[in-house]
Amino acid sequence: MDIRIGIANSPRELSFETSLAAAEVEKVVSAALDSDAKFIKLSDDKGKLYIVPTASFSYLEVGTETRSRVGFVA
Repeated sequence: MDIRIGIANSPRELSFETSLAAAEVEKVVSAALDSDAKFIKLSDDKGKLYIVPTASFSYLEVGTETRSRVGFVA
């Protein structure tokens, strides 16, 4: 699952892949925003932990689960 987080007042975005399903990411983010939490914590496929302040969110994009294609396309 590819995740992109836009950060307010920053020209760059935070982008990483996680093994969490889209519903799980939505649940974590929604719970943090509903409870006025200061941070959300998400981890990537390699075990890195990302702690992002909720006040700096511009957007959060959760990609679809895609499988790698094998073979040739004609």
